[in-house]
Amino acid sequence: MDTAENHVSATSPSQQRSRSSSSSSNALPVVHHTRGIASNMFHAHDVPSRTASPFTAQDRVHINGLSWPSKGALERKEDSAEERAKRVEKIAGAVRTLLEGIGEDPEREGLLKTPERYAKALMFFTKGYEESLKEMINDAVFEEDHDEMVIVKDIDIFSLCEHHLVPFTGKIHIGYIPNKRVLGLSKLARIAEMFSRRLQVQERLTKQVAVALQEILQPQGVAVTMEASHMCMVMRGVQKPGSKTVTSCMLGVFREDPKTREEYLRLINH
Repeated sequence: MDTAENHVSATSPSQQRSRSSSSSSNALPVVHHTRGIASNMFHAHDVPSRTASPFTAQDRVHINGLSWPSKGALERKEDSAEERAKRVEKIAGAVRTLLEGIGEDPEREGLLKTPERYAKALMFFTKGYEESLKEMINDAVFEEDHDEMVIVKDIDIFSLCEHHLVPFTGKIHIGYIPNKRVLGLSKLARIAEMFSRRLQVQERLTKQVAVALQEILQPQGVAVTMEASHMCMVMRGVQKPGSKTVTSCMLGVFREDPKTREEYLRLINH
């Protein structure tokens, strides 16, 4: 069986920075705080040879109490029970049209309740639109004198490709180096879950998780790596079962220091 791996990451060397100097009690250099969030605080001598993440030009994580919301996310979040029922009914009607469009009979026994079932399932698959990073984290940020790498790896991820509305599934690995503050470990998995329960592309999902953690903790650095199998490549198109897409987002010391980046990659593959 043919296999293919699409590796979407960059690990070119850049300026060296020792971890000991980064973890001092003094305020972090500006460059550590601006890799993945909107800022105009760069100084010419702070810019490394490796370019900053494109997310430096994007809005901050929190908008109207939500986290990178879609156009109708706030309206959906504020739905009353009656409005939610109407939303499900609207989706179910569209599913009936789809069934008719492929030549099926929505009235036959096996499909009679399928439109409503799928409508409710789709609302669950995309529940991340309604979730707020601020509410999710709550009070799970703790002051802790720890300046070594923290990694939670092999977090299962299920999402829907926004191009074909078919699943992609895999595992995500999240690491960071604290700057006097740590996050409850389960929250790392919840952040990944929140952003995956949306219509996504893997590249954006990887960066959203990294940038969100950067904004929550302002750590010395964040590293997020994800590998997934996309049903749009397996069930249709090139039809290549076994292929994996690998994406990464490195911020702060993980982006600037090749040795720190290599340590992280070695640990997640251990």
